[in-house]
Amino acid sequence: MEIEYEVIELRTRHEFRIARAGSYGGPAGGPPAPPRRSVWVRVRDGDGVEGWGEAAPLPYYGETADTVAAVLPWLGEVVAAAAAGDPFALERIEDAVAKVLGGNPAAKAALSAALHDLVGKRLGVPVWRLLGLDPSRAPLSSYTLGLDEPERMRDRLRETAGYPILKVKLGTPRDEEVLRLIREERPDAVVRVDANTAWSAKEAIARLPLLEEHGVELLEQPVPAGDIEGLRRVREHTHIPVYADESCRTADDVPRLAGAVDGINIKLAKCGSLREAVRLVHVARAHGLRVMLGCMVETTLGIAAAIQIAPLADVVDLDGAALLAEDPFVGPGLEPDGRLRFNGEAGLGVRVAGAAPGALRGG
Repeated sequence: MEIEYEVIELRTRHEFRIARAGSYGGPAGGPPAPPRRSVWVRVRDGDGVEGWGEAAPLPYYGETADTVAAVLPWLGEVVAAAAAGDPFALERIEDAVAKVLGGNPAAKAALSAALHDLVGKRLGVPVWRLLGLDPSRAPLSSYTLGLDEPERMRDRLRETAGYPILKVKLGTPRDEEVLRLIREERPDAVVRVDANTAWSAKEAIARLPLLEEHGVELLEQPVPAGDIEGLRRVREHTHIPVYADESCRTADDVPRLAGAVDGINIKLAKCGSLREAVRLVHVARAHGLRVMLGCMVETTLGIAAAIQIAPLADVVDLDGAALLAEDPFVGPGLEPDGRLRFNGEAGLGVRVAGAAPGALRGG
């Protein structure tokens, strides 16, 4: 099998910031962020069929588009050797890639998506059907509001009036102002909060009455990633379900989170593959945890891969492509009312924007 790749620049429709120090483009109040860069990965088999995937690297997890591009050229031989002429040997191929890479979860996730896309195209079925899933069971997705000045946030709220579920980034001295603003503009919206590790456990507990007052439905990663006891303390002080994001990367992290949180947030670019994401779901269920399926800021290609497993989740946050000023791809995605749009076409069902319908390049 051959691997090709292309680095693409992504700009969000509006400045998108979170509270975590060292975050992409953050913290809020800093200079404008440079364009995000993701990597379009293409895997081609001996018959010329292409599978596509996207690497959406995040510096927080030790990856950039440059590190992804650095490992891809020599992975073609690894994939070809593991496949041994059989592109359907997905477990064997992903295991071989994981052994040689170790880290690089976004790069691995892109290869995983591309391999599943290729197999779906070879069989003529969408990946969700390949996995035996039912799109009608997928929850509505939230739409995320980044940190910004109050009047710009008010404008965003009016622009996104059709989305019934909002996820708001908190973690600054303006948290109360932000929540009050949301309730002024969207009193009926379901509101979820993501602090992106911004608080200590003590600070998070102090903010709980404010979150409860504004009817927050869930609280995501209020404390630093390594503070599992902090997560437990926050959970013990509120009826609001607490979810781990940065604290949970792969299935190996789930047992230590059991009892400390109510759920986990799975992201392909964080766990490293579609198959690892499914394993995460099963391990979470075995430990009595709920499952959120999230994303990075990425194109329709990256979101399409996550949508294939959305029916397995309790909570969905797959708005990454909806945040972009321009999206180079079309396919599965997020409707303006929060519903997920699944593909009827084979594989991931993604094509280059402007290509004729049904013209899945390489498919």
